[in-house]
This record gives sequence, structure tokens and C-alpha cells, in this order.
Amino acid sequence: MYYAGIGARATPPGMLDLMSRIANKLEGMGYILRSGGAAGADTAFERGVINAANRQIYLPGAQFNSRMAGAGGYINAAQLPSWQQALETVAQFHPAPERLSNFAKALMARNAMQVLGSNLQEPAKMVVAWTPGGQITGGTGQALRMAQAYGVPIRNLGNPETLANVKRFLNIQ
Repeated sequence: MYYAGIGARATPPGMLDLMSRIANKLEGMGYILRSGGAAGADTAFERGVINAANRQIYLPGAQFNSRMAGAGGYINAAQLPSWQQALETVAQFHPAPERLSNFAKALMARNAMQVLGSNLQEPAKMVVAWTPGGQITGGTGQALRMAQAYGVPIRNLGNPETLANVKRFLNIQ
């Protein structure tokens, strides 16, 4: 079972700790993390996974944010057979793809793999994310729009009700 653990680079510190705890609990339940190696939320989810075999971290190239593809669950998304198809999702799900640099398009394309897997055929069981106010915004918004389109449940910790439910799930007050 896979889940996408994603969110804003500017996720608040207390939320980052919560994300690591979520990742750890989901790993114990047999889930495998899919994320993107960015600072903030992605790194927090990654930090919560104990066994590197239980994570798939999609990088937009051979290296990104001090991570190198090839070991520890780090994957060079641009080298996968479905990369061209992932790039095509950028125009489909981004509100202004023409304004993106090639690097930004690569970041958005790797989001497709976080939600749909390496072959874009195996949707995650859920997306766990944080965005301000639970809104669909920023780079995380690309993955959230895609998850909505594919019927993947979204647990956005920026939504107070979702946050309360997750805290109950983790036995936190």
C-alpha cells in the first residue's frame, strides 16, 4: 500500500513533527511513502520512515536537495519510462504551465509519480499533506488536483477537522 506524503516547504515546525509521526505509524501499518525530497513537508515524512525500503522518493533528476538517486529509496524520476507521460500531466493539472521553467515542470511532473506511482498506473491509497488553511495551492496543489481527478482521498492537515482526526489516530491531544 502506498500513500503520498507531501506539503509546503514552509510547513510550520509543529506540523513537520506530526508528519514524521504519521509516516512512522503508517510504515508500521505496512504503508510505503511516496514523496519528492523537497525541504519542509517532504523531508518530514521521509524522516519518519525507519526502513529505506519503505519509501519511494521521486527526484526531478539524478540529484536534488542533497539527495542522490540510486539508493535509499531515491529515484531519478526523469529516467523512468513514464517520464514523458508525467511531463504531460503538468499541462493537464497546472493552472499556468506556460509560466513554469523546465525545472519547475520537472518538479510538477514528479508529483504525478508521487500520486500515481512510477508507471502512473498505481494510485496511492491516500495523500497526506499540509497546505495553509487546507487550500489547494502552491506546488503541492498540483498533486492535490491530480489526486482529486483520480479519486485518491486527501488528508490535508491544514484542515482543522482533518488535523483533529489525525491527532486521534496518533493518540495525541
